[in-house]
Amino acid sequence: MEGLEQVITQHKIEIGRGAKVVVDWLTSNFEWLFDGITYGLRVPIEGTVDLLLAIPSLAFVGICAAIAFLLQRSWKLVAFVILGLLLILNLGLWKDMVETVVLILYATFVSLSIGIPIGIICSRRPWLYRLLSPILDMMQTIPTFVYLVPTLIFFGLGLVPGIIATVIFAVPAPIRLTYLGISQVPTALVEAGESFGCTRWQLLWRVKLPAALPTIMAGVNQCIMLSLSMVVIAALVGAGGLGRPVVRSLGQANVPLGVESGLAIVIVAIILDRLLKRRATQRAGAGQV
Repeated sequence: MEGLEQVITQHKIEIGRGAKVVVDWLTSNFEWLFDGITYGLRVPIEGTVDLLLAIPSLAFVGICAAIAFLLQRSWKLVAFVILGLLLILNLGLWKDMVETVVLILYATFVSLSIGIPIGIICSRRPWLYRLLSPILDMMQTIPTFVYLVPTLIFFGLGLVPGIIATVIFAVPAPIRLTYLGISQVPTALVEAGESFGCTRWQLLWRVKLPAALPTIMAGVNQCIMLSLSMVVIAALVGAGGLGRPVVRSLGQANVPLGVESGLAIVIVAIILDRLLKRRATQRAGAGQV
């Protein structure tokens, strides 16, 4: 047994070295592509951050409160949004909070732009979902820090590697839940649409997607939460946002800064989660129908 163990350990499979060869080849042959992606993402993200920071903070709080009321019609949520954002402003983390929100919005937009169409295609081609399922499992189980290494090599320090790593980590959620939502549409509903002469596209847009919307929205919510968690970790490669004070507090063993930045992250997470939840009146009305 010891001899067999020595044979196994002495003949290491150079997986890491092979991966390095691939990464080196990609960086040397497609540097122009990575530079173009970096520029194409950095400019609009930084421009959006500058635009939102140009809005007076109190006016920004008012806008967020108005959006919360329009979406949920809840004065409790409006009060929480106002008090939470004012607390972040008081803690001196306003700029970091705005950067985090912008990063989440862009990462979520890219993830949904990729994930929802793939989920729709998979609902039409179940064999494709069976093929992708192990890959999606791997994307969700690989430690998040692992994504930062290749993205850092390809795109350098800054916002872009954080966005790319966040998209890779978050995109499985909308793919899975879009596929699940469309696949679980009642057969009777689909047959009713077909009996009225719906084409395949009309059946998708007018029957399946509306019926699957609650599940798809759950995927959107989950995508945002995953993006928030990854954006914080992406501060290790210079992505900025609320992850920056978290990393600083960890390096300096600064308990007050760590607690304050962690509290700000929790506030942002709760606000985003509550804004996207379906209103209780809508749920009740759907149940009555």
